[in-house]
Amino acid sequence: MSTMLVHVFRGPGRVFGVTADETGANLPAQFAPWNSIKSAELERERAMPGIDSGECLDDIARYGFHITHAHVRITDQVI
Repeated sequence: MSTMLVHVFRGPGRVFGVTADETGANLPAQFAPWNSIKSAELERERAMPGIDSGECLDDIARYGFHITHAHVRITDQVI
């Protein structure tokens, strides 16, 4: 998978979630409420501000979402 339509949500503070689910229903409940920020085509080869595209796509393929806090990946800590 090299390109995917993703939806970016903001949780509390500097927590962000990225998912292919446009409702964000699969994002971890401990950071709710999630507020939708934007939708964008994410490409492995093209950077998105604050997101490592490769890590993000890998996390979505494996877990269904990608979570960061202050631009640092914390996906493994919330599973």
